[in-house]
Amino acid sequence: MSNTYQKAIENSNIVSKTDINGIITFVNDEFCKISGYSYDELIGQNHNIVRHPDIHTSNFQNLWNTILSKKSYKATVKNLTKDKKTVYLNTTITPILDDNENIIEFIAIRYDVTAEVELKKRLEQKEKELEELNQNLELKVKEQTKQLKELNKTLEQRVIEEVKKNEEKQKLLFWQSRMASLGQMLANIAHQWRQPLTELNLTLFNMKKASLNHNEKKIEDFYKQSKNLISSMSITIEDFTNFFNPLKQKKNFEIKNAIIKSLTILKKTIEQENIKIKVDVPIKYKVLGMSNELSQVMINLIQNAKDAFIQNNIQNKEIFITLKEEQISNKKYALLEIKDNAGGIKDENIDKIFEPYFTTKHKSQGTGLGLFMSKMIVEKSLEGEINHKNCDDGSVFTITIYLDEKE
Repeated sequence: MSNTYQKAIENSNIVSKTDINGIITFVNDEFCKISGYSYDELIGQNHNIVRHPDIHTSNFQNLWNTILSKKSYKATVKNLTKDKKTVYLNTTITPILDDNENIIEFIAIRYDVTAEVELKKRLEQKEKELEELNQNLELKVKEQTKQLKELNKTLEQRVIEEVKKNEEKQKLLFWQSRMASLGQMLANIAHQWRQPLTELNLTLFNMKKASLNHNEKKIEDFYKQSKNLISSMSITIEDFTNFFNPLKQKKNFEIKNAIIKSLTILKKTIEQENIKIKVDVPIKYKVLGMSNELSQVMINLIQNAKDAFIQNNIQNKEIFITLKEEQISNKKYALLEIKDNAGGIKDENIDKIFEPYFTTKHKSQGTGLGLFMSKMIVEKSLEGEINHKNCDDGSVFTITIYLDEKE
């Protein structure tokens, strides 16, 4: 049984024996195989023949102290083979005693754990590399974060500068649009005054004739007619002056009143071009802003429709102005719709109509600022939005403005 057990150990493990001085007295085939030495090369040699030079002598001092005290020594030992390869052996060295408890030899039983140790070393190396990589990554993240913060700071400054430039540009566009509108207004004043001036001239001529004939009643009648004509012209001037007053404060106003004012200003143009305007706007809708600015938007839209009627040679010219209420996200809004039958806007131009200086008219007829200014007024002053779509025979502009329910 003992011999069978011994053979089993020798066949499955790496086994060697030494005397009490460490001289090899026995090795099995597995020991020869892993060490690279033959049996004859090993017998009679000191066991340090397979010692690895990396191992400090203090380790072996500890080994000898343990086994000479008649205790087993267990450790993973790094050895060097004949062909200078490193192997790792899980080793147990046990002292063999005689009947008097004296050490007569040592037996060492080992098994190869080189693959496991190398794997562990590779894993440790990978962990180290990962840790270094992580540290480098953290440094890179910190560096990138710093760069991004600096870039963000620079970007913020650039945004501030660009916003400032944009604001200045918008102010310039605003005043250019104002000047263009002023030109339109002066043309409208000329329209408004042309007929009254003709009538006034005729009335003054008749007054002169009545004076020569000493007809006091006719003189009085002509005087009243002249006074009424001059009063009407004065009201026209006052309307246009108020329209361009920059110091007016925002207040609640009736949408219908703003529409009526725009139609009054454009009255002669509408009559001259034979444009039929149908207005379906209730009185009850008030919004916060400046009435004259909404009037200016209406004038721009009606003037554009008028120009389109002429350009497209439309005979039956119609503009429909309607107002209805709509609830959006529990808030009430006024939807002001201006619809014409002037042929609409070409598909390739629809996305450009609110851009500054974009126009399909001849340079002598338009600046390309009317719709841009209208959008600015609706969005900035009235805090609403303006949209366009083509209908069957023309255009529909929809202005959406929040209704002030406090009034």
